[in-house]
Amino acid sequence: MKALVFTCLLALWLTAASARRFNGQSRLRPGSLPDGYISEYLKSRRARRALPAADEPDASPAPRESDGGADLPTCLLCVCLSGSVYCEEVSPDMTSVPLLPKETAYLYARFNKIKKIGKNDFGDTVTLKRIDLTGNMISEIDDAAFSKLTLLEELSLAENRLVKLPALPAKLTSFNANHNLLRTRGVKANAFKKLTSLANLYLANNQLEAVPFIPESVRILHLQDNNITEVNTDTFCKSDNSYYLRLSLSEVRMDGNPVVLSKYPDSFTCMKVLPVGRYR
Repeated sequence: MKALVFTCLLALWLTAASARRFNGQSRLRPGSLPDGYISEYLKSRRARRALPAADEPDASPAPRESDGGADLPTCLLCVCLSGSVYCEEVSPDMTSVPLLPKETAYLYARFNKIKKIGKNDFGDTVTLKRIDLTGNMISEIDDAAFSKLTLLEELSLAENRLVKLPALPAKLTSFNANHNLLRTRGVKANAFKKLTSLANLYLANNQLEAVPFIPESVRILHLQDNNITEVNTDTFCKSDNSYYLRLSLSEVRMDGNPVVLSKYPDSFTCMKVLPVGRYR
């Protein structure tokens, strides 16, 4: 029995001694850190205390560099998603075209207070394929504003205050200038002549006195609610070619104009559908 008690006490003593030894080894000992570590650490602390508050090193991660200097401000006001920029009804008021991130292909800046488009507003964003500026206050567009946008296919300037049209990119397939203040003198005779891919042309709710030149490619033409007073045999057809057919034009709206279309029966002989409009 005595031997058993002695053995238990010896085991407890050995366990306690081992724990003390472990704690002693876990403390820092001279030489346990790399040479010069303590001195470098103290120098760093002294240098930090010597810095003014504004010069203290920032421990937060450095921000990623943006693709362009204007990317961050635009994408804070707008929504930028994989080549598309949505700037609709921006607050505070957006009064000019925003600087766009590189590689922007689609811009939707509807229902803002943009008043003017300068020649350099889109100059660096040659990747644009669609621009929608519906519902702004645009009254002036530089004639060269879209000159570098060789990839642009769709352009909407509807519901603005335009009195004349700028030069348009040749690759357009859809152009919308409904609800402006356009008169015939503000639309150049060759405004659409070079647009050989144009399929949809919307010029409704303006003040046009005559039908402009319509490219062969146009399928849908909206001219309703203007001041058009007459048409002739060359408006849609060709007076010098009785065999000419304009088969692509499938929808023409001329309702809401003063012109009485029934007075010009020879003006629609080349078309497969008659225009919607006034016939009596």
